[in-house]
Amino acid sequence: MKYKKMIFLPVIIGISLSIVLYLSQSSQDHSEEIDVNSLIDIETSQDIESKKIMLESYIWKDDQTFKSKLPSDVQYFYTDKKFDDFQNVERIDRIYVKMNYDVDSTAYMFFPKNPNNELLIYHQGHRGDITFGKSTIEFFLNKGYTILAFSMPLIGENSKPIVHIDELDENLFLDSHDKLRFLESSTFSPIKFFLEPIYVSLNYIESEFNFSSYNFIGISGGGWTAVVYSSFDDRISKTISVAGSLPFYLRTSPENFGDYEQKIPEFYDIANYLELYIMSAYGFDRGLLQIFNEFDPCCFSGTEYVSYENIIKNKISKLKSGTFKIELDKTNKEHSISSSSLQKSLIFLKNSID
Repeated sequence: MKYKKMIFLPVIIGISLSIVLYLSQSSQDHSEEIDVNSLIDIETSQDIESKKIMLESYIWKDDQTFKSKLPSDVQYFYTDKKFDDFQNVERIDRIYVKMNYDVDSTAYMFFPKNPNNELLIYHQGHRGDITFGKSTIEFFLNKGYTILAFSMPLIGENSKPIVHIDELDENLFLDSHDKLRFLESSTFSPIKFFLEPIYVSLNYIESEFNFSSYNFIGISGGGWTAVVYSSFDDRISKTISVAGSLPFYLRTSPENFGDYEQKIPEFYDIANYLELYIMSAYGFDRGLLQIFNEFDPCCFSGTEYVSYENIIKNKISKLKSGTFKIELDKTNKEHSISSSSLQKSLIFLKNSID
């Protein structure tokens, strides 16, 4: 029992810090106006660059090999019955990335028969693997986009390894994101499991192909991934996050708290959600579109985003580069990307950005 007490103490502390972080930004009575501007510590492009460097340092610590790392394996012309019903696919490649603790990621690259020379990353959320996003993948395939599709860590085909926790002197089955906090240390951050497969896959794609742009769309946890990833990787042009996140001060309902990755105090102390939105939206030909389902049964429903929408837009305007938009789906009563949201996403991808 001694070891268990030792291992659970930092976990309890971590949870407490997260709660403090929530309460520090959301404990005000909603009848009072929250000073959203005071939560944002970005005034210049140099502020953004500084936060990017700090985020990368937190994610990868002293290990800079991710910048040149390539996939562990790529299977060309891969066949899978799950995608036999796709009509506009020339070929499918399967990209495999192995990481620490035997955690891995399997991504699928779908090549359309009539390509427009643009890459669109699709990221599924916690619901399951990329088969839950087939309608979105097929929609954009039919518009000519090459699709690079990811599932979240520990979900779908991705491994769920058993790891040894030294402090506990026991093995732990990694079958949920919340258990990843046991791997946190001064030299390692498990948040890399959510982000490194994308970076490594893009390294490979850059070396093998010549796409005119890289864009990103994600639903739920995949929408969270889209925002966080594009905040520090300028290779991403346009980002679309559907039912992906809200700032901490708006997360007053338990269903909006999120898993481990959405509430790491040390990470969001570097860049909170408002700042991540700015960083994702900022830059030449870059932009962020957030889509919320007003009646989403899962999370991030309603219209609370209005408290920060214009503030983020004004910040981007003052930075003189990039764009930020929010769209509300008033008819979709599911935790999904509706046909209406797909059309709005397509318009966003096609429009040029100053």
